[in-house]
Amino acid sequence: MRVRNSLKSAKTRDKNCRVVRRGGRVYVINKKNPRMKVRQG
Repeated sequence: MRVRNSLKSAKTRDKNCRVVRRGGRVYVINKKNPRMKVRQG
């Protein structure tokens, strides 16, 4: 999992990416391609 300042570039890499908020952190998760996981905060 990568940690980034901005999730905009991570979100647009794949159409299956979803932005999710969990526990005060923002995540981009992808069920089809789990390598696309990114965390912010």
